[in-house]
Amino acid sequence: MKILLLEDELMLQSAIVEYLTDTGYEVDAYEDGQEAFDATKKSSYDLFIFDINTPTIDGLTLLENLQKEKVFVPTIFISAITQIEQISKAYELGCYDYLKKPFHLKELTLHMERLLKMANVESKSIVKISKMYTYDLEKCRLMFDNVEQSLTPKQAQIMNLFASNINKIVDFDMLRYYVWDNTPVDNATIRAEVHRVRQILKEDLIESLKGIGYKITKHY
Repeated sequence: MKILLLEDELMLQSAIVEYLTDTGYEVDAYEDGQEAFDATKKSSYDLFIFDINTPTIDGLTLLENLQKEKVFVPTIFISAITQIEQISKAYELGCYDYLKKPFHLKELTLHMERLLKMANVESKSIVKISKMYTYDLEKCRLMFDNVEQSLTPKQAQIMNLFASNINKIVDFDMLRYYVWDNTPVDNATIRAEVHRVRQILKEDLIESLKGIGYKITKHY
C-alpha cells in the first residue's frame, strides 16, 4: 500500500510517516504541493493524504489538478481549517474523508482502513481497461471518463466478457456461449456485432486475432 502525504508541518509530517511506516505502509512525503504533483507523474499511489494550506499548490488545488489529469485516487484531507466553504469544496472535489487537526495518529489509520475497505468493495466490480475506460461487471456499465456509454444489451454482454478476460484471448466459441446462449450463430455474425462495439469505442481497445477471436489488453 503506497501513500502520498502532503503536509508542510515537518514535525507532524515526520510523525505521520514514522507511524504509517511502522504500521506497514509505504509513504512518500512532501511539504510542497508542486513537488507532490510531480511525484504523481513518476509513481502510482493507492491513497492521498493532503493538508489544505501548503506552499506553491494548496491541497484542494492539487486534487483538482490531479483530476484534470485523470488521476483518481481515494483522498483524505487533514487540516486545522474549520471554514465550511473549504470543507465543502474538498467534498465537492471528491475527497472521501476529512480529519481536523489536531488528531491522534491512530485516528488517522482508522479513517484510512475504513476508506480502503470502501474502495476495495468497489474495485472488485470495476475493471480498468484504459486510462479513460472502465467497466462495471456488477452493473454491466461501460464508463468513459466516468460517463456511462450507451450499449445495447448484447453489446454490454460482449464488453462484460472482454472485461472479465483482460489480457486473455476471447475466442468465437466463448462469445457464442456467453453472448448468444450457445445458439449456432456463425463467426461472421459475431464479427459484425463486435465491429459495432468497436465503432462505439473512442479508443482502439479490441484487438482482432484472425480466425481465433479477440483480445483486450490493458492500455495505461
